[in-house]
Amino acid sequence: MDSAHKHHPPFPIHLVSSSSCTEFTHLLNSLLQSSLVALDAEWKPRRSSTPQNSSPFPAVTLLQIACRSELGAEVFLVDLLGVELGQVYRALKELFEDERVVKLGFKFKQDLVYLSHTFVSNGFEPGFDKVEPFLDITNIHHYMKYQNTEKKPSKDTKSLATICEELLGISLSKELQCSDWSIRPLTEDQIKYAANDAYYLLEIFSIFQQKLNSEGNKNHNDLLQILIQNYGDKIELKESDRVRKLTKRKGKERNGKEKMEINIEWLGPAPWDPLIGGDGNPKFLCDVMIEGLAKSLRCVGIDAATPFSKKPDPRELLNQAYKEKRVLLTRDIKLFRYQYLSQNQVYKVKHLIKNDQLLEVIETFQLNISEDRLMSRCTKCNGNFIQKPLSIEEAIEASKGFQRIPSCLFDKNLEFWKCTDCHQLYWEGTQYHNAVEKFISICKLKE
Repeated sequence: MDSAHKHHPPFPIHLVSSSSCTEFTHLLNSLLQSSLVALDAEWKPRRSSTPQNSSPFPAVTLLQIACRSELGAEVFLVDLLGVELGQVYRALKELFEDERVVKLGFKFKQDLVYLSHTFVSNGFEPGFDKVEPFLDITNIHHYMKYQNTEKKPSKDTKSLATICEELLGISLSKELQCSDWSIRPLTEDQIKYAANDAYYLLEIFSIFQQKLNSEGNKNHNDLLQILIQNYGDKIELKESDRVRKLTKRKGKERNGKEKMEINIEWLGPAPWDPLIGGDGNPKFLCDVMIEGLAKSLRCVGIDAATPFSKKPDPRELLNQAYKEKRVLLTRDIKLFRYQYLSQNQVYKVKHLIKNDQLLEVIETFQLNISEDRLMSRCTKCNGNFIQKPLSIEEAIEASKGFQRIPSCLFDKNLEFWKCTDCHQLYWEGTQYHNAVEKFISICKLKE
């Protein structure tokens, strides 16, 4: 499966950082020429410690607009911390109300509420009351997956990453979703992430369009009308949408219920500490929220398992960690509330970005990372490699019916390594050497 973040995006990205830059003029022209526009927004995540008298909604700091015209697709990242908001307000209001332009989004109503509040809090009148015509990507997904089948669409809305995986075969990483989008400048990874989220809405629409074409709807203008009539919708904001809704739990807390005091700092010792009978080999269990961290730990030679099931309950996670003498790494604060929690069994990872998480764990647990241990574990299952490397002939035989070895490797004098658990084959090619250099840099092994 292809990764949407592994290579440079196959479309132009324009960073609109001010109202006077050429990219802003280009955005306005593109909006005039486009009959299809995809929308998404990013904001700084709100923490549980946010003061109760603060703004009811987070401020949108980045707006992604993907346009498709006869010239192709392009993505504009509008920096709402840099542009003159008055000009953006007028352009968006016209776009949202233009009946000639189909607007695409993924559960965009929340984004629209936050976007409207951002402008209102900066002195503008509430103006984003309606987006029409609008097409939600979830409706397209339901049509593509369940048409001509007897299955009923699931009541649970799938994530955009899952929809991209099912319809496009694209692995859309959501690692940066909760990063701080108010910090400038944006990182290169944040720019790619934000652009991809909007662009792949257009790609999903394209395969939907192709399917309808194959069913006899050839004319582009007629097709858009069919889409609007049969699958289109509109977003309308009511006055109640502009008021932050409290959950029952938060309501109780505000009414004087005491919150449990939880200590999430790591105090030690770890289960593997020789002073308490451990074998000295660090072992972790990463829950489903931070599976990416598990792969990073494996890449630097650390034993990092993942849960047995895809949706484990807290008791299963804690039991697995206890039986295997692992420290459970998580970002789920609720795990600390269980009475049967063993001392020093769980550590709450504070950082959001995978590389920062890796450094945090290395520093907290004082892990000894060396260059000769990089890429020494199977990143797929956490297994060890066989002691003796395989020749190309042995690797081809071992891969039959299981894994394809590129023919370009046949004439190269390479050694192959097989995982003793899942039998995945590895070799020291370009990808291997790039990974080694990456983790040497991250872990600062040459400083």
